[in-house]
Amino acid sequence: MAEAKQPVLNRVGDFELKLLNVFRTVAACGGFSAAEVSLGISRAAISMQMADLEGRLGFKLCRRGRAGFALTDEGRRVLEASDRLLGAIDHFKAEINDVHRHLRGTLAIGITDNLVSHPGMKITHGLAALKARGPEVKIHIHMQPSNDIEIGVLDGRLNVGVVPRIRALPGLDYLPLYEESSHLYCAEGHPLFSSGDSPAKLSDHELVVPSFAQPAEAQVLYRRHPLGARANDREGIMFLLLTGCYLGYLPDHYAQPWVEQGRLRALQPDKTGFTTRFCAITARSRRANLVLDTFLETLSSPSSAS
Repeated sequence: MAEAKQPVLNRVGDFELKLLNVFRTVAACGGFSAAEVSLGISRAAISMQMADLEGRLGFKLCRRGRAGFALTDEGRRVLEASDRLLGAIDHFKAEINDVHRHLRGTLAIGITDNLVSHPGMKITHGLAALKARGPEVKIHIHMQPSNDIEIGVLDGRLNVGVVPRIRALPGLDYLPLYEESSHLYCAEGHPLFSSGDSPAKLSDHELVVPSFAQPAEAQVLYRRHPLGARANDREGIMFLLLTGCYLGYLPDHYAQPWVEQGRLRALQPDKTGFTTRFCAITARSRRANLVLDTFLETLSSPSSAS
């Protein structure tokens, strides 16, 4: 019993495709000499590449001699097979390009509260750009505390989150977005609102302390005051400040409308400020997701800034 031949061609990569294109041009032109102009290389180079391809395939593709150029039976079969192969590659490219032109799917994004008023906020611009590129994309926004967002991204319930960069978890990737400045505020009705900063020490007055994570520099500032109340989001801090009973730290962009109305004012802004850095977070082990990748690309684009 004859031993079966081992396959000679174990892979078809870019180099093999290049050799096949040389062969197809030679076959279409009817010989090496006629193919020189089309390929832009010498007959010697064509001959070497044809010999390389034949060596990889394990048989002769053509014959040359006094009778002229002719494909072998194997050569004709390879030519037909290469037509199907390259046609399939072109079809694959067209399919992928169609996917890029017609993004489909869902983006689940978790966002911490009260970021929409930040002048450098990129999220709205990024979502608008995503919808422009993929009108069929569905967007689900979940407003949650930052630790819940981190968990949601890690367990796959959320594709992406926008959180303050307080800590770095090993399972997450971080894309810097913008910085947010915060200062100490008091509201109309508080003893310091009309009397100014100097008559009493700021540290004598009760503070609203957030129950969510804060930068280290903010924690130092909080420890200067007696605890007056707690709130688990910025709106809760604002509610308590507007009672006139407490001091509290708020992002400047969030406090600005009440400042303009004359209902809030910053206290010693040169001494009480701190900065929070916001990032987009994704799971390091996430699967390929064209909708998510496109959204992250829009966030990285300079045009996504206000």
